[in-house]
Amino acid sequence: MPKIKKLNTPKKIQDYLNSLPFNFEQKGETYRSVSRAVDSGTAHCFEGALVAAYAMKLQGHKPLLLDLKATDKDVDHVVALFKVDGCWGAISKTNHAVLRYREPIYKSVRELAMSYFHEYFLTNGSKTLRSFSKPFDLDKSGVDWVNGYEDLFELVDMLDNSPHLDILTKKQIKNLRKADKIEIKSGEIVEYKKS
Repeated sequence: MPKIKKLNTPKKIQDYLNSLPFNFEQKGETYRSVSRAVDSGTAHCFEGALVAAYAMKLQGHKPLLLDLKATDKDVDHVVALFKVDGCWGAISKTNHAVLRYREPIYKSVRELAMSYFHEYFLTNGSKTLRSFSKPFDLDKSGVDWVNGYEDLFELVDMLDNSPHLDILTKKQIKNLRKADKIEIKSGEIVEYKKS
């Protein structure tokens, strides 16, 4: 994967992920390894996060993921974490105008995770983000996430079952205000159309 080796900054990694069409999983659910995602030329959030984590690993960083967990009515989102000068940032593959790249300006992983909160809502405006994982080190998973041929369902389960921290209390959930109509409309913007 020579093209990945050239991605030596988070900005370059993000630009590369943005250039990949979104994997709409039209032939069924996929959780492809880095090599399979790169070879296919498409990725969804989990696959993009793996590609980003691998590119960061090649630069000497730990390959870390952050799982943003939503209610059962919404889907989770996965990003790759990185640190610059002691501050956290995130590289993200998404098809929407929101839940994207985060500059390395956050003092903690919680602070970074919270930056996604107001953008995480359904088409009816309900805010759905509920918890985030502790940084998940892919190298400690024991799974071949770089060159494996099989879909990585086991790795997805490991990430999903890893320690997560709740964001809200029950009272806070009850008192949440729905997103405004203009926010909902902006959330409908997509980068790639499903063919």
